[in-house]
Amino acid sequence: MLQSSTTHLVLIPSYNPGPKLFATVRAALDQWSPVWVVVDGSTDGTALRLQLMTATQTGLRVLVLPQNEGKGAAVLHGIREALQAGFTHALTMDSDGQHPAERIPTFMQASLKAPTAMVLGLPIFDSSAPNLRVQGRKISNWWANLETLWSGIGDSLYGFRVYPMAALERVMRHQLWMRRFDFDVEAVVRLCWLGVRAINLPAPVRYFRAEEGGVSHFHYWRDNALLTWMHFRLFFGFLVRLPLLLARRLRRS
Repeated sequence: MLQSSTTHLVLIPSYNPGPKLFATVRAALDQWSPVWVVVDGSTDGTALRLQLMTATQTGLRVLVLPQNEGKGAAVLHGIREALQAGFTHALTMDSDGQHPAERIPTFMQASLKAPTAMVLGLPIFDSSAPNLRVQGRKISNWWANLETLWSGIGDSLYGFRVYPMAALERVMRHQLWMRRFDFDVEAVVRLCWLGVRAINLPAPVRYFRAEEGGVSHFHYWRDNALLTWMHFRLFFGFLVRLPLLLARRLRRS
């Protein structure tokens, strides 16, 4: 059943996603309203098709960036617009059909019950998941948990999650990075540093092959180099914050 909200919206950053985008948007609109799509400088004509969809989909809004700036930059643009419009929380999901739209209401309800927390997806992989990606993310997750003293981050890379937008905007406002593939991990680490609690909920993920309409912008060497540099920066930030994190952990215990 479609649910609507004046505080919580679905935010979909999108860059040349292929035909899966429109099914993704329709699936999200079947579950929740409003749904905002940030077109991040796409050159595949999807911006025009999305804008045409707004004529018949009252819950849909499309924001268009003139050039590609990266996932984090697209999310930041969207949350700033949403905060100005009076919204407080955003559920982010990818535009390529990998994330489960049917789980949107469950994640939103968890956020409504605990509005100061972030609700993170715990990916449930099926046989479509590339083993290299599944195993590789374990390294990033280990570092993210070290950098937060195991504060409860179930998965640092899965982008299906609900953010308290004011806290996320505050974090990103003071960072030069967090604008591309490094966004998802750095966002949860820095929000943990800020004291935002993580709630972890399971959510399936599916990887589509090219013949199924799947599109991937992941570049193994480039993006892993970006993650390595990110964790290098975060580790030194962790060392600076270690006394605070230790004190917070002792209070919780």
